[in-house]
Amino acid sequence: MRLEFHSAASRGFADHGWLKANHTFSFASWFNRYRMHFGALRVLNDDVVAPSMGFGMHPHDNMEIITIPLKGALKHEDSMGFSEVIHAGEVQVMSAGTGIYHSEFNASATEAINLFQLWIFPNKKDVTPRYQQLAYTASDMKDSFLQLVSPEPTDEGLWIHQQAWIHMIDMSANSRQTYQLKQPNNGVYCMNIEGKKMIDEQPLTFRDALGISETDQFEILAEEPGRLLLIEVPMNF
Repeated sequence: MRLEFHSAASRGFADHGWLKANHTFSFASWFNRYRMHFGALRVLNDDVVAPSMGFGMHPHDNMEIITIPLKGALKHEDSMGFSEVIHAGEVQVMSAGTGIYHSEFNASATEAINLFQLWIFPNKKDVTPRYQQLAYTASDMKDSFLQLVSPEPTDEGLWIHQQAWIHMIDMSANSRQTYQLKQPNNGVYCMNIEGKKMIDEQPLTFRDALGISETDQFEILAEEPGRLLLIEVPMNF
């Protein structure tokens, strides 16, 4: 088993006043040549956006973009004609494909929003852009791996153009879970959302992360209750 530990403090950070952004991998003005991506996972941003503030219309292409609000609500509009609000307890997928424009703003005038945004390299280029949004039930992740994203349109959750799976689990204190990888030669990037976990004797506290590869399964021990995000992606693509 190969482990790649990234402490929360080692992330890039940008304070724009209205936006406080933590970058797991090189992004915007933060560059670290040792932190470019984990397999097909290119971006994992942990953003806090002030009330009514956000990102104006901007372009994307040939990227699978997944947004997971942890607190608050996000107003989304795009060149495909979608105008939606994504709340905590929901997940959004955009396949940028041949090219889209979209904007993202905090839907609240009084409360900040905290969200994860992931970019995953696709396994097909220049696909027709598409949008999906889905609500999940928080109780379904209690001591269970809730699938949010997969490669299959008919499978649980949303789907993307890549052999990748995204799960979230809310672990009870002193519980253990074993994650079984879905595809040989994939790796899993584990972002500890809160609480304390242990994976192969590596402690994880608030927003610490661990990249795991060259194995077909691993065990997670929760020393404290809390959620964990697991992003399984191809390591070679």
